[in-house]
Amino acid sequence: MTRTLRVNVVGALALMGLLLAVAPDAPVADAAMRGDLEAVRTLIKSGADVNAAQGDGMTALHWSAMNGNRDMADLLLYAGAAVDPLTRLGSYTPLHLAAKESRAEVAGALLGAGANVKARTSTGGATALHLAAQSGAVDVINALADKGADVNARDEQWGQTPLMFAAAANRAPAVTALLKRGADPAIAGSTIDMVERGKYDRASEDRRNQLQEAIHANAAAAPQAPRGAPAAAAAPQAQGLRPAINPQAARAAADMPVGREAEMGRYGGLTALHLAARDGLMESVVALLDGGADLNQRSAADNTTPLLVATINGQFDVAKLLVDRGADVAAQADNGEGVLFAVLNAQWTPKSRHPEPADYMLQKTTYMELMQQLLDKGADPKARLKYNVWHIELGSGYLTLDWTGATPFFRATHALDLEAMKLLVKYGSDPSLGTIKVGEGRSRGPAGPDPSGVLPVPPGGIAVLPIHVSTGHGYGDQFVANVHRFVEGNWLPVVKYLVEEHGADVNARDMAGETPLHNAAARGDNELVKYLVSKGADVMAVDRKGRTTVDMANGPQQRVQPLPETIKLLESMGAKNNHKCVSC
Repeated sequence: MTRTLRVNVVGALALMGLLLAVAPDAPVADAAMRGDLEAVRTLIKSGADVNAAQGDGMTALHWSAMNGNRDMADLLLYAGAAVDPLTRLGSYTPLHLAAKESRAEVAGALLGAGANVKARTSTGGATALHLAAQSGAVDVINALADKGADVNARDEQWGQTPLMFAAAANRAPAVTALLKRGADPAIAGSTIDMVERGKYDRASEDRRNQLQEAIHANAAAAPQAPRGAPAAAAAPQAQGLRPAINPQAARAAADMPVGREAEMGRYGGLTALHLAARDGLMESVVALLDGGADLNQRSAADNTTPLLVATINGQFDVAKLLVDRGADVAAQADNGEGVLFAVLNAQWTPKSRHPEPADYMLQKTTYMELMQQLLDKGADPKARLKYNVWHIELGSGYLTLDWTGATPFFRATHALDLEAMKLLVKYGSDPSLGTIKVGEGRSRGPAGPDPSGVLPVPPGGIAVLPIHVSTGHGYGDQFVANVHRFVEGNWLPVVKYLVEEHGADVNARDMAGETPLHNAAARGDNELVKYLVSKGADVMAVDRKGRTTVDMANGPQQRVQPLPETIKLLESMGAKNNHKCVSC
């Protein structure tokens, strides 16, 4: 026991000695970090190295820049301090830190000593001007520009300019200063093609799987340790390192666009005005517009305008300002999304499993006020999505809808927003338009007979109608109830509006062969069931999976419990119960 303790103590002392031996000795930097000018002066007189850096590369000059201590910076520069030393983490120069912390006096001293205005950090490739713009340091911006800093320099991560940094941080005075210095508001940031990115990622996965397969094969072929030998002596086993997918399949998949990636297409390519509009930064938006930014410039990725970016993100106040300043309300992105659809989706964005956008709740302008303004200015209430919009569900996918072909009216109906529906119809929206079937989809096995008795829907045909989403489309197939956001108490009023004022067919089939009655039954909405039947709904309708209206109320999927009252009601109306409860 004593021997073990002695060995441990000796080992600890040896380790401590090793650590002390490699710890950097930078007394001048330490004193500068504390802001102790007299200690720095004393150390310099004693011959201490003014360029000695701490463990992270911070020198005394870095600390004087960080703390804004001009006297200390002057002293260090006079004593021979290098003007452009780099930190070990990020490769920051003292000028970078002076700009980042808005230390104009120290920045002036550094520039006077010849600091490199073109130096870039290793974390993103930002210049001092980028950091000055982000911090709103107008004096530093002007000083850097006077020394030849490129006001349109792009960072190496997203290709963003100092103007974009200032706009995204809502530094309106910095925005104005940069524009006066020649910053170009039309420059757009970099773009990423998600389909190409997906191919690259799957190719990387292919290489990883091949490596894992080789590791597993080598481990399996290694000689086994004798029985009873310590575990450490055994050949290492690559437990869990099985190929996730077949390498050949991975290579084939690398050449096929995957749905989510194809939906996202390209993203990025935003200008300073796009960035400010996206985050609702009113001061930056005004400064950019006053400085000559094009309020209708489209993004380099998907032709999104600043107005559309603002509406997508629920920034209704900025959107109103842009419309007041003359923004094109008819402009659409490549996917066909227009401002009316975007406003409604921002207001009724489905719930998600991560923090949800909430800016729409902080606006002075209501979504209805903005829609009215947009319609008065000529926004198209009949615009249809050209393909599915990835950001509608924020990644959850529980709504089980491909939104291709959806109109603003369809989006309002999905939210049971009767007020918005009526407003859109007033301006010419077509309440009969639904979503469009895209492709044939993937087969889950051999195709059997279709028990619904309705013809298959061809690509380009009707997928889902407003009458379907107004009754609860998807509630019987997925966990739509967990994410669906809508106007409470509006199920029956919306259905009545569609049926009685617009002639919606209560027996209309969606792509899956389901009727409005299937949907109402899946939600256990007995009042709506009675109404639909009173209007001629067929209680005997069967969907393509062979499910009756009663089946939809009888636990049609796991974790969805049967609804006894609805089952009893439909059975009393003559509907057939196949007794195929999945969740029982």
